Amino acid sequence: MAHSEKEPLIELFIKAGHDGENVGNCPFCQRLFMVLWLKGVKFTVTTVDMRKKPAELKELAPGTNPPFLLYNGTLKTDFIKIEEFLEQTVAPPRYPHLSPLNKESFDVGADIFAKFSAFIKNSPNNAFHEKNLLREFKRLDNYLISPLPEEIDHNSRETITISKRKFLDGDRLTLADCNLLPKLQVIRVAAKKYCDFDIPAELTGVWRYLQNAYQREEFKQTCPADIEIEKTYFSVANKRK
Repeated sequence: MAHSEKEPLIELFIKAGHDGENVGNCPFCQRLFMVLWLKGVKFTVTTVDMRKKPAELKELAPGTNPPFLLYNGTLKTDFIKIEEFLEQTVAPPRYPHLSPLNKESFDVGADIFAKFSAFIKNSPNNAFHEKNLLREFKRLDNYLISPLPEEIDHNSRETITISKRKFLDGDRLTLADCNLLPKLQVIRVAAKKYCDFDIPAELTGVWRYLQNAYQREEFKQTCPADIEIEKTYFSVANKRK
């Protein structure tokens, strides 16, 4: 079978788990893993044991921590630059664009991880930080239940008041989801384990979003095991007063 152009050679390097082999806890690594999977391009994944970085990796990417990428033998670092490069290079007509249509799909969850970090570091005296975290979740929920401009049919007599979309920017996963979903996974697992915090059941938009995400292999199969997230935050939880 002849190809009109050669498939690029892509190798993604991500943080290994505590066993040195499986996927470790790194939302930025998972973000790029999801992007490549959604692009539908062939790629390989190498997990890097951060405790004993192999000599060849030290030569390949000195002073660089995962995620990083080899694209046709050229080293790419900085996950945001890598994502921009993939969106421009692994592009139509052969591969899909993943950018969201609505800028707010990217912006809506921007502060949620910082609020979670303050919350878990200050537990158990963190009522103030919990309130801030819940405010961000409420903002996300409001966005997810509000119809996007594309969902509103101005010629229809029916008024859509609640969005039925699956993800942040519609029914397809975009770069916005690749950014936010790995962070939500960390929050769900670590905040439950160390602060007994659950995302409130009344935030139906957030729960619908998460349930739809868990149906997708691109998210589910790139998540680290819960124990990896728990181990990452064990030292944070133990430093608390």
